[in-house]
Amino acid sequence: MASAAIFSSLRRRRSPSLEAFLAPVDLTEVALVQTLATLSSELVSCYSSDVFFFQRRNSRSLIRKIEVFLLLLEYLRDSGSGSMSNLPSTAVLCFKELYLLLYRSKILLDYCSQSSKLWLLLQNHSISGHFHDLNQEISTLLDVFPIKEINLSDDVREQVELLQKQARKAKLYLDKSDENLRLRFFSFLDEFEHGRIPNHVELRLFFVERLGIKDAKSCRSEIDFLEEQIVNHEGDIEPTASVLNGFVAITRYCRFLLFGFEEDKLQLSFGNKKTPRKGLITREIASTFLTIPKDFCCPISLDMMRDPVIISTGQTYDRSSIARWMEEGHYTCPKTGQMLIHNRLVPNRALRNLIMQWCTAHGVPYDPLETTDASAESFAAALPIKATTEANRATATLLIQLLANGSQGAQTVAAREIRLLAKTGKENRAFIAEAGAIPHLRKLLSSSNPVAQENSVTAMLNLSIYEKNKSLIIDEDGCLGSIVEVLRLGLTTEARQNAAATLFSLSAVHDYKKRIADQGGAVEALAELLRVGTPRGKKDAVTALFNLATHLDNCARMIEAGAITALVGALESEGVEEEAAGALALIVRQPIGAEAVGKEETAVPGLIAMMRCGTPRGKENAVTALLEFCRTGGAATTKRVLKAPALAGLLQALLFTGTKRARRKAASLARVFQRCEYASLHFGELGVAYAFAGNSTMNNSSLPGDVSMSMSISVL
Repeated sequence: MASAAIFSSLRRRRSPSLEAFLAPVDLTEVALVQTLATLSSELVSCYSSDVFFFQRRNSRSLIRKIEVFLLLLEYLRDSGSGSMSNLPSTAVLCFKELYLLLYRSKILLDYCSQSSKLWLLLQNHSISGHFHDLNQEISTLLDVFPIKEINLSDDVREQVELLQKQARKAKLYLDKSDENLRLRFFSFLDEFEHGRIPNHVELRLFFVERLGIKDAKSCRSEIDFLEEQIVNHEGDIEPTASVLNGFVAITRYCRFLLFGFEEDKLQLSFGNKKTPRKGLITREIASTFLTIPKDFCCPISLDMMRDPVIISTGQTYDRSSIARWMEEGHYTCPKTGQMLIHNRLVPNRALRNLIMQWCTAHGVPYDPLETTDASAESFAAALPIKATTEANRATATLLIQLLANGSQGAQTVAAREIRLLAKTGKENRAFIAEAGAIPHLRKLLSSSNPVAQENSVTAMLNLSIYEKNKSLIIDEDGCLGSIVEVLRLGLTTEARQNAAATLFSLSAVHDYKKRIADQGGAVEALAELLRVGTPRGKKDAVTALFNLATHLDNCARMIEAGAITALVGALESEGVEEEAAGALALIVRQPIGAEAVGKEETAVPGLIAMMRCGTPRGKENAVTALLEFCRTGGAATTKRVLKAPALAGLLQALLFTGTKRARRKAASLARVFQRCEYASLHFGELGVAYAFAGNSTMNNSSLPGDVSMSMSISVL
């Protein structure tokens, strides 16, 4: 399995020149010997110089074998005996096989010359095995090759026969010095695993002297390559992803320990974007022009699910997202808030088949993961090993020291790295906060450097996901005010959006909702972002406003800040209309809220339009908002709503075809209309529909949980 994964990786990392091997060509109709001679010559010329840091002996041995084949091919070409008609059929078959062997050789040699040093070191056994496999196939080819039936010079014949003998005797070769380095790398992992930080001198000797990693940029490249392998191999990898994460953590620690905090202008430049990983480009292009059905998207990541699974509450998520959610210490369903009875993940094969069919129909690449039902084992395998945590803890200590005492550029680097560390794992978020990062990040929120500000507010967002950190952020003097200032006047769109997301995260604690709403400019800035922000900014703003609306004492403040107008306007904005209707349903439960919504001319038409054309959840929230609006506003409000055209038909449709919750709310609203004196003239038949669908007990709860919402916090 590991061997197959490595070769798959070799294919993924082929160089552009390799397309010559992959071009559709019928080898029976071209000058076969000439083609092979040209390809062999290119390989020899490309790799004759010493371009290999690891696998030197295996690479040189393979090149020498190709040189002998080149000698043979050039002789046949130049002597005129290399045409298809002059060659025995067995020789032709051998040469066709040689074409494939040259193709595989180029993949392997490219891989060894282009991959990161640490990756090659970790894959020492596997890659050595690939060289041995090629040697075995070359030996088989030479055993079959009819050398006695072909006219060759004594010189060439002698070289080919010598190669044949050497190939038969060749054994798997593992370079002892490379293997010792690999074992040394594992020893560092073992030291961190046992709570010890490896000696500074030993780390320098290993990384700088032995591996030639001499600066921060090279170290960063090594880290990026290892992380790319973890993503690309998707669990089918040796060492396992959890062990590789440990090596990434060690290398990140050494980057700062050995090379300090060298400023990389390219990395810190405003607007710099990381190059998309290979294999994802076509998917990104496709998603630009297509709208993926919402049912195919994971409620946590909002991306199309590749391995949909069902949890104990009956909700479906992408396996990687829900596994990460559980690993971070959550015991509830992200969508419904219900407690999880167990952690088993059941594959949703029906949904996966639908996603595959949709992708096929629209030409979108889709490679479903091969999973087993042993989710407990796969979940345990994804857990971080202790060495990862300890290495990250050591790195965080260095970064926080820099936040406290470094230059502005170095502080920006530190904020970015803390942001990345806080992306995953509650352990990382816990010890970063415990080590004192929050006060220093708060100071950077006021930085005039847009990159520093963006990284610091995003680091604050990622830290706030861990429940115990919320109080540390809220209680830090001036921190909430600084976050609101970034929301209002942030130097980048990303910074303002992430400030809104941070407020949403903090408002998950009920006691903090009032403090956030009372912070000067907070609600106004959220309302402004909801009106004019990007789609993601609007989403962050509306979810934060929804959370604030669940606190009864915030209603007046939200009215004063113009949040009601923004929420009503959002009813017509795709992507946030459901949450906007949910927030309005909470606000109209108070008389001052119902009065404020009543002054908005487009409120009732907007909710009715959502009942007609919205999603199932949107229809639920819309009818709930109208129900609470009528209950709180009394007869006058009810009569106003009754004047809306086609409302009776929409209610009847919901009573028969809506979700269970929508039917319940529609039935309740029908009763409210029936009690209204004016309704007897216009809704006489509606009582029949209600009698059919309204036998179930009505839920008149005024709790926020009565509003349907699906929200999660993304780490950035």
